[in-house]
Amino acid sequence: MFCEAIVAYGEKLERVELETPVPQGGEVLVQVTECGVCHSDVHIHDGYFGLGGEAKLDVRAGRKLPFALGHEIGGRVVAVGPDVKGVKVGDRRVVYPWIGCGDCPACARDEEQLCNKPRNLGIQVNGGYASHVLVPHEKYLIDFAGADPALAAAYMCSGLTAFGAMKKLGAVGKQDPIVIVGLGGVGMMGLQFARAMFDAPIVGVDVDQSKLDAALKAGASSVVNSREDGALKKLLGATGGAYAAIDFVGSEASFAFAQGSVRKGGKVIVVGLFGGAFSMPIPMLPMRAISIGGSYVGSLPETLEMMALVKAGKIDPIPVTRRKLAEASATLDDLRKGTIVGRVVLDPAL
Repeated sequence: MFCEAIVAYGEKLERVELETPVPQGGEVLVQVTECGVCHSDVHIHDGYFGLGGEAKLDVRAGRKLPFALGHEIGGRVVAVGPDVKGVKVGDRRVVYPWIGCGDCPACARDEEQLCNKPRNLGIQVNGGYASHVLVPHEKYLIDFAGADPALAAAYMCSGLTAFGAMKKLGAVGKQDPIVIVGLGGVGMMGLQFARAMFDAPIVGVDVDQSKLDAALKAGASSVVNSREDGALKKLLGATGGAYAAIDFVGSEASFAFAQGSVRKGGKVIVVGLFGGAFSMPIPMLPMRAISIGGSYVGSLPETLEMMALVKAGKIDPIPVTRRKLAEASATLDDLRKGTIVGRVVLDPAL
């Protein structure tokens, strides 16, 4: 097998040949046909997440180089271990990558994405920037029949991240505006899931006019360019303050806009990992009665719930572009620049 691998953090990915694994027990070998490129891949490639100022969270420990990124994986089953019963060679599947240790309380309650000893594909274990990927159990293979293969792969992170964040909003009324801050690949997914799950006004916020235009075409009730003078005041005047704001960027500027946009009793959910820090007078939390929380992808049961919506045709597609696997480094650079609309998937066959 081959992969586009990190050989040195922050340096260009290189083509590496590795031994093709032979599945044992309940393992399944998948030949990759598409792998989405996620902004978290940029941070792992850099080797750190920014924490504000000069502070950085080092994420290099415990990962053996060369290493293949990629956790939005779709492909074809090409080999199965002797204990596999539910899939067979030739089946097309997408892969749930947020795999835990299987023994801790989080795993026991079907929240493997919150495991403290994770084995996430493309994060701790070699992922989908490769010709093949080894999946530890057939239960992580998701049937996507009826959905576009490239989109289905992207749903394993960007879609699931958006869906998981929306699930945290609970009951949303018709007069409860939802603000989506950041209209990249994940934010656009968030827009689609919000439209499918709630009967409420949805306001898209970004600094890129092309993304705002795309959000309007995708069904946003209105859009706001947060770089414009008086943007927050305009949003508050139009909505009376949002019931909830989901920050799909996770920068200091995006979080400031998100928390400033919610009304008393509102919810702020941070999803993005761009980096930074924030401070707030503690009395303002009870006085405004706002809730601030984070959301990290989603569980395997939530994935199945999400895919039921997708297969039922209730989620409109976002723009997806296929590129050669050899263009992985260039695609990471494009993500750094913020020039990608929708999602890019890498195809090892191109």
